[in-house]
Amino acid sequence: MKNRGRPAHEPTETSRRFVEALAGIAVSQAEIATALAITLPTLRKHYRAELDRGAARVEAKLVGHLLRLANGSDGTALRAVMFALQARFGWSQYVPRPDAGT
Repeated sequence: MKNRGRPAHEPTETSRRFVEALAGIAVSQAEIATALAITLPTLRKHYRAELDRGAARVEAKLVGHLLRLANGSDGTALRAVMFALQARFGWSQYVPRPDAGT
């Protein structure tokens, strides 16, 4: 009896670097899977570490840009600082901080 369907995907060092590079510039997983001619589940199964490293690289770049903006002295800097405090540290202008009453 013959095997049916497509042959199993075998990642190569080149494809691993490719996935990490694309994830590192914020290309969507769907687009990466399409570029490799594989399905999303196959991409996630074989390239989880590369996707995670690429996503961490994007986040680090964005935080770096945010901190650079926050070092300014204009309204953009103020908004960047407020966003960082809300997103990274859970601050809110509507809810008092848990330690505010002590």
